[in-house]
Amino acid sequence: MLHGEITQRIIRAFYDVYNTLGYGFLERVYENALKRELESSGMRVDQQVKIDVFYEGAQVGTYRADLVVEHSVIVEIKSSEGLRPEHAAQLTNYLRATRCEVGLLLNFGKRAEFERRYFTNDRKRISRA
Repeated sequence: MLHGEITQRIIRAFYDVYNTLGYGFLERVYENALKRELESSGMRVDQQVKIDVFYEGAQVGTYRADLVVEHSVIVEIKSSEGLRPEHAAQLTNYLRATRCEVGLLLNFGKRAEFERRYFTNDRKRISRA
């Protein structure tokens, strides 16, 4: 599994945060707590990472990824009733627009849940300026 060790560590940290805080907080609270948990375990974590989107060589938009761990895994955090297809599409688009190939969608809802997404670099067609 691509970046399996990193994703397993992120998932363990996700459950640690969830079990401590429970559900009902804003996404930013979980984002900050997860960043702290991952960093305390020795992982490199970048928060609110700017992702530029290009079309035909021109920048057409900018996103912000919640977390990027070890320059390898994009983490998108939700705090909703459940994961929805548009959440997965958002993460897939982040992967498509970056060199990262693995993403985790983490939901701090009534029930903790996660999805692992892959989008390999050989499938990416977005040109970079």
